[in-house]
Amino acid sequence: MKNKITLYTVTHKEFDSTDLDKNIYKIIKVGTNKNDLSYLRDDSGDNISDKNKNYCELTALYWIWKNDKESNIVGITHYRRYFYKYNVFTNKKHLLNKKEIKKYLNKADIIVPKMRVFRKETVKEQYNRVHRLRDLIMCREIIREKYPDYIKSFDKVIDNHYLYSYNMLITFKTIYNQYMEWLFDILFELENRIDISDYDEYQSRIYGFLSERLFNVWLEKNSDLKCKEILVFNTEEHNNRRIVMKNLIKRIIYKRKKG
Repeated sequence: MKNKITLYTVTHKEFDSTDLDKNIYKIIKVGTNKNDLSYLRDDSGDNISDKNKNYCELTALYWIWKNDKESNIVGITHYRRYFYKYNVFTNKKHLLNKKEIKKYLNKADIIVPKMRVFRKETVKEQYNRVHRLRDLIMCREIIREKYPDYIKSFDKVIDNHYLYSYNMLITFKTIYNQYMEWLFDILFELENRIDISDYDEYQSRIYGFLSERLFNVWLEKNSDLKCKEILVFNTEEHNNRRIVMKNLIKRIIYKRKKG
């Protein structure tokens, strides 16, 4: 049977999807409402859409886990972040295509983003600086109780200086399902144990932040799975660089004319 590949592009708003290959890319809108019919929505079928303000893109990941029964390979991208094959003229025309995905997954089990490196602090120290350490520690306690064989992997990950970010991946649906079952078992238990009523809008996205770290814990424990690291193209950063360069060129031209 031929592999059906679906790369879900998670978004919370309308965006220009003209350059996306509709044969493999499918847009899924999170935090939707009944009047929003433009994209596939995360509030259909078996869903946790109402948790979006705390779970971020994870409400889409959950929807894919529970409702996509046809795809053999699934992936997660974002409306502004995509896996791409390096090209000096990087743009949406160089995003991973079906042929490249099949080629990579012939030798690897999971496609992941290039590692993010924290040069002056560990993953734990970075989390403590940006978020609330007690939440990460509570995650560890839940893992100790429910998945004690993952504790060494957890400790190793948070003491390291690098991790895979963005909750982005491409893998076989069977592997994806295994990860989702483990991940949401931990997060739902955490939700029962902590009070985030005093968190501001940013910090209330706690489960999205924690899942980025937990993904690395899961990969560390399941180290028999081969990962292929791929660059991530951020359309907003790319557009900003283009604006900066355009303005720089204008200034150079202006100075030359003045001179």
